[in-house]
Amino acid sequence: MKFTISWLKQHLDTDATLDQIVDAMTMAGLEVEAVENPAEKLAAFTVGKVLSAEQHPDADRLRVCQVETFKGEKQIVCGAPNARAGIWIAFAPVGAYVPGIDVTLKAAKIRGVESFGMMCSAKELEMGEDHDGIIELSGDDLSVGQLVSDALDMNDPVIDFEVTPNRPDWLGVNSIARDLAAAGLGTLIEQSITAIPGQFACSQDVIIEDKTACPAFAGRMIRGVKNGPSPEWVQTRLRAIGLRPISALVDITNLLSYDCDRPLHVYDLAKVKGPIRVRLGSKDERFEALDDKTYAIGSEMCVIADDSGAIGLGGVMGGTSTGVSETTTDVFIECALFDPQRTMQTGRDTNITSDARYRFERGVDSGFVLDGMEMATQLVLDWCGGEPSEIVLAGEIPDGPAAVDFDLSQVKRLTGLELSAQQITQILTPLGFGCADAKNDRMKVEVPSWRRDVFAAPDLVEEVARISGYDQLPAVSLTREPGVLPPAPSVLQTRALLVRYGLANAGFAECVTWSFCERSHARAFGDGADALMLANPISSELDCMRPSALVHLLLGAQRNADRGQGSLQLFELGPVYRGDQPEDQLLCAAGILSGQPKRHWQGTEAPDVFTAKAAALAGLAAAGAKVDALQTMTDTSAYWHPGRSGALRLGSKNTLAEFGELHPATLKALGVDGPIYGFEIWPSAIPAARNAKTTRTALPVHDLMPLTRDFAFVVPDDVSAEAVRKAARGADKNLISQAFVFDLYSGKGIEDGHKSLAIEVTLQPKDHTLTDAEIEAVSTKIIDKVQAATGGILRG
Repeated sequence: MKFTISWLKQHLDTDATLDQIVDAMTMAGLEVEAVENPAEKLAAFTVGKVLSAEQHPDADRLRVCQVETFKGEKQIVCGAPNARAGIWIAFAPVGAYVPGIDVTLKAAKIRGVESFGMMCSAKELEMGEDHDGIIELSGDDLSVGQLVSDALDMNDPVIDFEVTPNRPDWLGVNSIARDLAAAGLGTLIEQSITAIPGQFACSQDVIIEDKTACPAFAGRMIRGVKNGPSPEWVQTRLRAIGLRPISALVDITNLLSYDCDRPLHVYDLAKVKGPIRVRLGSKDERFEALDDKTYAIGSEMCVIADDSGAIGLGGVMGGTSTGVSETTTDVFIECALFDPQRTMQTGRDTNITSDARYRFERGVDSGFVLDGMEMATQLVLDWCGGEPSEIVLAGEIPDGPAAVDFDLSQVKRLTGLELSAQQITQILTPLGFGCADAKNDRMKVEVPSWRRDVFAAPDLVEEVARISGYDQLPAVSLTREPGVLPPAPSVLQTRALLVRYGLANAGFAECVTWSFCERSHARAFGDGADALMLANPISSELDCMRPSALVHLLLGAQRNADRGQGSLQLFELGPVYRGDQPEDQLLCAAGILSGQPKRHWQGTEAPDVFTAKAAALAGLAAAGAKVDALQTMTDTSAYWHPGRSGALRLGSKNTLAEFGELHPATLKALGVDGPIYGFEIWPSAIPAARNAKTTRTALPVHDLMPLTRDFAFVVPDDVSAEAVRKAARGADKNLISQAFVFDLYSGKGIEDGHKSLAIEVTLQPKDHTLTDAEIEAVSTKIIDKVQAATGGILRG
């Protein structure tokens, strides 16, 4: 919603500055998004005077002008037909940015003649569409060097703010002024609306066939109008908020929509065939709207029709068949109420976005139907002339909102503000509420017709707090009963936090995405997507609960790759769903690694299955899992690439994590380019600690230095490195502190179907330095244990 300061001051008598107005709006709950001052865009443009205009020696349509400017006399080559000596113009010097043509001026030679600046047209200053001639300034107080914004009275800032769904009345400048006046920023200028007597009976019949779609429809004929351009001040006001002036009749509807939140429509009466009927749509009915597009009409849409068919969609947009033009002489003005829900659904189904729809789907003031008609009539008579008929009203105007029995003690209870009944009345009355005398700390409050969001005492408390000032609310800390400790986080909450820290320390960036996804994407992660469908999805692309947290991470990786950001390490910790029962909701930490890392002179390594495994182990270790006891197995979920993925388990069934390369078919279903590696961690699968200690034991410190020994075993190809490492690690649990694989070899010297795995084993003496015999004994245990567990033999 946009409005200018001068527009606001037509409704609010105030001396407040722009900053004070913006601050007051913010404190009153109106979220200001932007403030644009057109004078700032025109700061480089000044008034100049053309001293002479001579024909260009080499161009029939160009003139060489000598112009008096604030920088002295300048020569400017101009092609405007109205360039002549003696006129005042808008001068743009070299170096100025011209917004209407998106050009920064430079000194140039035009057909051999130097030109130092520009004499601007209305389009070049974004003041209109006229660019055939330059602006001719007029006025007795013009002077060379004067700012063009001052000469054209364009020092009128535009405020743009967000309208919350519960306050549709803020879509009218008059309501903004009312709230600011209540907040003490000035005095509301009351609008005087005079009933205009009809000169004849209205012969245009209006029939409402479905009152749920349109409760009330007021209409009035005006004969003998002349539809020319609207007054200049109206055109300036509409352009300032981004609307294009069209004609007086159309501009009246736009002006009242923004001025008092009263959408209207004007029909060319000569084009209306028979009575106007408000009904629901018919099968196969189509409608050509004012945006020059044709729409299919649904059976639940509110249709304005005559004998020729649909001439408008109620509350959304009118049709071309009855639109007004410059030849229109007789009109019929519509001022109606339309059902918000039906209007919203019609707009969604047709994808029509209009100012009328934006207002009707939020709800307009039901008590302003007839007054809105009187205002529109007066403007038509003032700008276009004519003779009005009597007003015809079909349907009934709904009753106003119910009064609220206001318990004044609720103000203190809900906000902490201590206000008297008189102070509360002084706040609510300027907002349009009717306050009866308080009795026994209770007050009956009449709610105005434009505030249907107020129906209970807490709503009035909000109004009191808003106008009194949120900055006036007392800051009071919550008290805790003595001896009561704050609730401790659950084990799963603690694990989730630790996993998050572990992955962040491993270089992953955390994402927060939807718990919903598209059904086709869910099917890429299993066959249970149909059981996860939502009954009322927020969009067609989020119609299914996600079976894996990898879905949106993969889609996000592709969006980044499309924008040149291919190297990513992302993770998310959140719920996933494996069925439609509560126990099927699980907490999962998922992560992905994609793309190539940045090149470096020391060399780089692309992510692979082992990188993904290392990340999964880092997350598990941070959560307290005993990673040394985990077994790596190759049977994983179907969305992982077979042979390039693995599962980390305790025993044969308890899966703590899966990792590896995503299956190409999974990536294809999501439209993601591969390869991409990832992992899923299940914090709830980590076994609980056997003891209840809340602190970790101290790290063991040894006085004796550790020593290492290397072994190379020849094992069959189907023996995993993990099996060899675990066998060596378990040969002597008292002395062996670590064992890891550091080399893999197959080829010459190794029997077919076999491979050589080299491991390094670390021995940590405890109470004495190991002798050669003791070291040899441990080595023998390692060789025997590996041979017994895997069939491996020590490589010679």
